[in-house]
Amino acid sequence: MSKYFAPSELIINQDGSVFHLHLHPEHLADKVILVGDPGRVSQVSSHFESIECEVSNREFKSVTGVYKGKRITVVSTGIGCDNIDIVVNELDALANIDFETREEKENLRQLTFVRIGTCGGLQEYVPTGTYIASEKSIGFDGLLNFYAGRNEACDLEFEAAFKKHMNWNELLCTPYVIDADKELIERVAADDMVKGVTIACGGFFGPQGRELRIPLADPNQNKKIEDFEYNGYRITNFEMESSALAGLAKLMNHKAMTCCMVIANRRAKEVNANYKNSIDGLIERVLDRI
Repeated sequence: MSKYFAPSELIINQDGSVFHLHLHPEHLADKVILVGDPGRVSQVSSHFESIECEVSNREFKSVTGVYKGKRITVVSTGIGCDNIDIVVNELDALANIDFETREEKENLRQLTFVRIGTCGGLQEYVPTGTYIASEKSIGFDGLLNFYAGRNEACDLEFEAAFKKHMNWNELLCTPYVIDADKELIERVAADDMVKGVTIACGGFFGPQGRELRIPLADPNQNKKIEDFEYNGYRITNFEMESSALAGLAKLMNHKAMTCCMVIANRRAKEVNANYKNSIDGLIERVLDRI
């Protein structure tokens, strides 16, 4: 018997679109590019040969079109893993729930997600301008801990080693370690992106070790992160979405990865705030390889 989703659980607008994204099921391509900034949706879709639809609601802007014969949807998520929870669940619903009957479809559809973003580098070998593909993500956000199957999807030994090294504060969310889709990493990262370990934080300032007027609970957090090593892996960068994307996708049987351009190197204390034009090179590589 198919699983039924009540109106309170899957909210569908009067026009038949999904609640937050305002997309209709027929608008969604199998290949999806996610960006944080709504303005970057136009930057991605400017490469399309044709535009099929364009929809905006709040921070969520979506465009579906064709690039070199490939049908692609690009969606802005806004900032943070909480927004990734909204976007990925609603995109999965568009693909795998019948909006007429509110039941799970018999034949499930697998989506491919590639997030294009910016990040802060944590090692000397990832200076500003470096492209990093998140082979593994460490979630400081705690989002995946709310879902069944979390332990089966995660690298528990890596988690344990990281928590021990950090002397993890029990007041914080339990971190989770999740792998991106291996085939997608090899295809999109190829040989011109650094394959790294990314920490997805629940904030831009304190959670990433930035101190303004409020002192940090652990002033040595970033030094410990930079020094951590496990089975040859080093932590390469901070951002705010990769763990939730990789984790939810794995639980839903979709393919997902994140690739970011380093715009600040935290160790060198350098930043490139005028990065918006230079990120186009990363966009073109993802469009060609997705």
